[in-house]
Amino acid sequence: MTAKIAYADVEPGTELPAQRFPVTRDTLVRYAGASGDFNPIHWNERFAREVGLPDVIAHGMFTMAEAARVVTDWAGDPAAVVEYGVRFTKPVVVPDDDKGAVVEVTAKVAAKLDDEARTVRVDLTATSDGQKVLGMARAVVALA
Repeated sequence: MTAKIAYADVEPGTELPAQRFPVTRDTLVRYAGASGDFNPIHWNERFAREVGLPDVIAHGMFTMAEAARVVTDWAGDPAAVVEYGVRFTKPVVVPDDDKGAVVEVTAKVAAKLDDEARTVRVDLTATSDGQKVLGMARAVVALA
């Protein structure tokens, strides 16, 4: 399967639809079960504070995956993402309340990379509570 977005229709500066991803303690427990990452910083407030965190934090790989959804939803096929990387800059703090946290992700096409391979670089910005949580978030996407 290939991306549903046509390479010819995309230019640098093209903005992808922004998305907001809610994160609750329940979300973290479910992710821990799916990933096998039961580090107590992701579910035990007392432990998280003892190691110097402000509260329980979301799994970095969870945050990274949620951000990637902006690109895969836009491309129409997860397999169209041929490269993806981020730097973790700040944790997503998830309070134990009825709201939790929200990860907000925006993205835009930064460059056309290869006309023959029809690849573009997409730069992403992910924030939570007004703080940038991912740095150098970039995906290379092969378009139709």
